[in-house]
Amino acid sequence: MTAIGSTLYWLFVTVVAAVMFPIAVVVWAVTAPLDRRRRVLHRFTTLWAALYTWANPLWRVEVRGREHLHDDRVYVMVANHLSLVDIFVLYRIWAHFKWVSKIENFRLPFIGWNMRLNGYVPLRRGDRESVVAMLAQCRTLLREGSSIMMFPEGTRSKTGELKPFKPGAFELACEAGVPVLPIAVAGTFEALPKHGFAIGPARLRVTVLPAIESAELSPAALSERAHAAIAAANTAQA
Repeated sequence: MTAIGSTLYWLFVTVVAAVMFPIAVVVWAVTAPLDRRRRVLHRFTTLWAALYTWANPLWRVEVRGREHLHDDRVYVMVANHLSLVDIFVLYRIWAHFKWVSKIENFRLPFIGWNMRLNGYVPLRRGDRESVVAMLAQCRTLLREGSSIMMFPEGTRSKTGELKPFKPGAFELACEAGVPVLPIAVAGTFEALPKHGFAIGPARLRVTVLPAIESAELSPAALSERAHAAIAAANTAQA
């Protein structure tokens, strides 16, 4: 996409956010008293995020493996992280979950404010107290029946290669006794690399993989299996 096209796309993202956020506030205000998990607001947010992929003519999104996701189960969902676009396409699995995201994202106008309304989980990188608070909040959310979505690499890959996983997601799954649901994301690095805002043509693929039960597995073993599953899925799709 040309520089003008990329600028127009990001202008579209901003305008849509400015329009959708007041609606999100109304949805939150009306549903919050009877919807502690904020499922309705998350569904609205899912639609909001999906608009950003539907509206881009250079992106084709394909979701595979949705049958591995059971709406009556609670998961720690883990996905590889290639691009900001990962956030848009992961909403396309149409499932209820709470993001764990760096605290800076919660300060973004409209989008960040909506993250707070949804009760997503902030994390300040490199701050041990913040990590402890994040894990405590995630435990509470899991007990209440909300899945958690995390990027266990910790940050976006600079090269597109899968990086080692940090242990937090897998320790959380073992402590809570819930399965890990690996999700392989591909194509988003080409759509928008880590540095810059130039949009490129891409086939975006999200593959929901079979859940890995945490029972009788150590966090390290759970992490190894999830890493191997995501790596294998993305190699097969290359």
